Amino acid sequence: AWAIGETILMAFLGTFGAALVAFPLAFLAAKNITPLQPIRFFFRRIFDFTRGLDHLLWTIILARAFGPGPLTGALAMVVTDTGTFGKLFSEALENVDSKQIDGVQSTGARNIQRYRFGVIPQITPVLLSQILYYFESNIRGATVIGAMVGGGIGLMLTQAIITQSNWEEVTYYIILIILLVTATDWLSGKIRQRLIKGSLDS
Repeated sequence: AWAIGETILMAFLGTFGAALVAFPLAFLAAKNITPLQPIRFFFRRIFDFTRGLDHLLWTIILARAFGPGPLTGALAMVVTDTGTFGKLFSEALENVDSKQIDGVQSTGARNIQRYRFGVIPQITPVLLSQILYYFESNIRGATVIGAMVGGGIGLMLTQAIITQSNWEEVTYYIILIILLVTATDWLSGKIRQRLIKGSLDS
């Protein structure tokens, strides 16, 4: 049970940690929010750099710096997904309806209030849907990363394969991983459907 919990925690910290970092940075990369092109260019290149390397490559790099462990795996996900979320979030910001923002501004709202009431409500369903999708994907990624840095169910599976002492145990871990991914996929899909439906209804 602890191995499954560690795998889920690794994916959770990696996904939602990246979302928290990427969200404010996305405003600096969106052309309808940040008019200064050099600033947008700088942050977009940061996003390109961090997402240009796969989780596994960042895991190897960070393991050399901080040592192996589940937190290293989670940090590798944070780095990669910050770039991915930064790109996705900034694109979502650029596609918001300006009429809603103008409506908020016409009430005399300040800039921060304009973003709070005119922008964020529009992008929240899309952003949450994207975060959930990547959390589901990172469950699978956390299994592989765990095998590399020593954590979660990936480590248990690797140890069982290396020792070759009990292939029933190997089969058990493989089935457990499939069930975990399937359950996460189903739950994430249901939540995303509700978010999209709620967004369309509103």
